[in-house]
Amino acid sequence: MPNFSIGVDLGGTNLRIAAVNQQGDLMEKVTLGTRVALGKDHVIHEMCDAIRLLAAKYRDGGALQGIGIGVPGIIDMKTGMLRESPNLPGWAESPVQAQIEGLLGTRVILENDANVAALGEKWLGAARDVDDMAMLTLGTGVGGGIVLKGRIWHGMTGMAGEFGHMTVEPEGPPCGCGNRGCLEQYASATAVVRMAKEAIASGRAPGLAKAASSDPEFNAKAIYNLAIQGEEEARKIFGRLGRALGICIANLVNAFNLNMYVVGGGVSSAWEAFSPFIFEELRQRSLVYAATAPAFLSGGEGASGHVGPEGSTKTIITRALLGSDAGLYGAAQLPMTIT
Repeated sequence: MPNFSIGVDLGGTNLRIAAVNQQGDLMEKVTLGTRVALGKDHVIHEMCDAIRLLAAKYRDGGALQGIGIGVPGIIDMKTGMLRESPNLPGWAESPVQAQIEGLLGTRVILENDANVAALGEKWLGAARDVDDMAMLTLGTGVGGGIVLKGRIWHGMTGMAGEFGHMTVEPEGPPCGCGNRGCLEQYASATAVVRMAKEAIASGRAPGLAKAASSDPEFNAKAIYNLAIQGEEEARKIFGRLGRALGICIANLVNAFNLNMYVVGGGVSSAWEAFSPFIFEELRQRSLVYAATAPAFLSGGEGASGHVGPEGSTKTIITRALLGSDAGLYGAAQLPMTIT
């Protein structure tokens, strides 16, 4: 049996742990609830117990190379300190990496969750055949990661890839980061619901209003379902989402000239509703994209899937392939690539 590592996706709601071998085969996956109300130490001890059990099952067949953990928040990459994590209250300024290493007695690498999702898509997903890529993750918020030559690019302080806080509308809605008009205010699940509520309050969206009054869990998925059924205001919301993404990605294309830009996260399931607007903006706003856009991909411009030889010299914008497992695969690869 080949060597393996353990990848962990430590979220504010769910804790997922997987054993993955060097070939990228998922050997086993375990999902637990993240009981953040019980405190950091409880969550870490519960996670370490699950890691020990999983590692013990496969250690006889191959060597454990280490543990990679994806965490939502800002990490000091030199010390393994978790500086800030909105989804993990009470964890700020904590030596999380050192604490976990002390409990497990093995190598642990802590990394931002959007970065490990990007690494997963580079290793086994949509970007597996290109050298350099960037990924935008659309979930409750908007995250991002950049992978160059197979390695995460952290920037000066480990904070590179904060695409969610790039300005796409200077006088747009205020953002929690202190800015206005951030991408996160248009392209996240939270933003989709906010825009729907604004449309309802204006009185111009009776279809959305009816759905919201009858659905106590009125969410981004419900709004997407209305959009694909032809509800006009719902369609406009995903148009705004796509245009905001297009503006952001056009700037990334102009700045980095990478092979591929991947869109993932839960909101990417609405790809068909918003992706045409991404490409409209790209063609208008990026000279680099206009010069390097693929003439055709199976399924049309921006289709997801395997990139052929043309992909090495063309700018590909596509949907992620690994879904919610991207972060698990990326976290598992960390000990395999970082020496």
